[in-house]
Amino acid sequence: MSEPTRWATDTGPEHSQWYVDRFRQLAAEGADLAGEARLVDTLVPPGSRILDAGCGTGRVGAELATRGHTVVGVDADPVLIDAARADHPAPRWLIADLAELDLAAAGESEPFDAAVLAGNVMAFLAAGTERTVLRRVAAHLHPDGVVAVGFGTDRGYPLSDFDADVVGAGLRLEHRFATWDLRPWRDGAGFAVSILRRA
Repeated sequence: MSEPTRWATDTGPEHSQWYVDRFRQLAAEGADLAGEARLVDTLVPPGSRILDAGCGTGRVGAELATRGHTVVGVDADPVLIDAARADHPAPRWLIADLAELDLAAAGESEPFDAAVLAGNVMAFLAAGTERTVLRRVAAHLHPDGVVAVGFGTDRGYPLSDFDADVVGAGLRLEHRFATWDLRPWRDGAGFAVSILRRA
């Protein structure tokens, strides 16, 4: 693995298990945890192959799998991958650093129709690896593949930097929204959902 992610360096040793417990509790309470998956589902044909990059506990990928897609989820945190495997056994969950993503080496050589980076993944990457991660994700897509990325605009990764990294990674911005439920983008919004396409 390259540099440690900000998920590892900026949080305490119990943070991963807290995160697992938090989303299990939200699911038990009936919270709507499927917003990101609903949006991604509209971007691809039925039965698509989808990469859940920075999958965490697997909630987005699992929902996409229940909608009939083939999902491979990847995260650098083994605690989160263990939770994903325990709670959502249908998709394939892999431990990997997104900055060094090479799924062919893990037996996943078929390209993906789409990728999703939800849950502030971009803000938790190792600083300076954002463009590399976007490039590695894009390399795993079909030529017309789509990427959905969402993160808080106050998380230390300016949207202007993200936009430059998008271009540098060979992607182009197609749409931007202020939420996963498609509220219109406005300057100063606290969250950005960007729909990207391979250039």
